Amino acid sequence: MDGMARIPGGTFRMGSDAHYPEEAPAHTVRVDGFFIDVHAVTNADFRDFVDATGYVTLAERPANGADYPDAKPELLVPSSVMFRKSDAPVDLNNHYNWWTYVAGADWRHPRGPQSSLQGLWKHPVVHVAYEDALAYAQWADKDLPTEAEWEYAARGGLDGAEYAWGDEMTPGGKPMANTWQGEFPWQNLAEDGFEWTAPVGSFPPNGYGLREMCGNTWEWTSDFYQDHGQIKRACCTLENPRGCDLESSIDARTPAVRIPRRVMKGGSYLCAPNYCRRYRPAARMAQPVDTSTCHLGFRCVVRESSVTPTAS
Repeated sequence: MDGMARIPGGTFRMGSDAHYPEEAPAHTVRVDGFFIDVHAVTNADFRDFVDATGYVTLAERPANGADYPDAKPELLVPSSVMFRKSDAPVDLNNHYNWWTYVAGADWRHPRGPQSSLQGLWKHPVVHVAYEDALAYAQWADKDLPTEAEWEYAARGGLDGAEYAWGDEMTPGGKPMANTWQGEFPWQNLAEDGFEWTAPVGSFPPNGYGLREMCGNTWEWTSDFYQDHGQIKRACCTLENPRGCDLESSIDARTPAVRIPRRVMKGGSYLCAPNYCRRYRPAARMAQPVDTSTCHLGFRCVVRESSVTPTAS
C-alpha cells in the first residue's frame, strides 16, 4: 500500500482518566489489522481528487436556509470557519473571541479568500467537512478510520503513553508536534517553526512510522460522537468498536438545528498549554458534520479484511 503503514491488530487502553472528561473512562479495546496513511491528505492529494471528479466541497456551496432556520443570511453564503488571533487576552469561555465564519474561505483559500495554495501543496488540506473527507476516501478506494483505529495507530505501540512519541512533551527541548506555544489566542511564539499548518513530514514519526498524528490538524474519524460509556453500552462492542448512534451525537443545546457530530482526533496547531491541551492520542472532540475549519483535515485507512489476497 503506497503511502500507507500497516498497523497490526492488537489490544490497547483507549481514552484517559487523567485529562478532559470526554476522554473517560479509559477502557480496553481490540482492533483488527489495517493500513493507514502515513500522513494527512495534502492539498496536492485533494487537488488530484477534485481534478478527477469535479467535486465541490461543502464550504464552496451556499447553505440551504431551510436547514438553518435561525441563521443570518450572510452566514448562508459559501464560507468556512477561520481562526482570528486576538490582540490581547480574552475570555476563554467564549470561542467566538477567536472563531468566525469567513465568506470565501475554503480548501483552495485556506487562510482566507485572498490566500492561495501557492507553497502549501504539501500541507494538509483543511476546510473539509465530513462528507468531503468521505468522498475523497471513497474515490481513493479507502475509508475513514474509526476513533479506535485512529487512536491505536496514533499511540504507535506506546500503550498508555501521554503523547504519540512518549510521556514528555518536548524531549530534550525538541518540539515533536505543531502546536501553539505561548498564551492562546493572542500570543503565539511559534517555537516549533510554524504559526499555521506545517508541511506533512515536518516532525518525527511515531513508532508505526506515522507523521503528525498529534498537532498540525485535527482529523475526522467515522464515529458519531458519543460518551465513551455510551459506546460501551450501545450498538458497539469492545472488539472494533464504533460510535454508531446518530441520535446521541446531536447536540441537545441546538434543538432547531439537528446536525450530527462525528469525532475528531489529534489536536492542531491551535492547541495550547493554557487552552485545549488535546495534542494527545486520547483527546477527542465532537465536530458537526456540516462544519469545516482552518485546522481540521483527515487521513484514510484500508482494513485488512477488505484487501483481496494477491494470487501467487
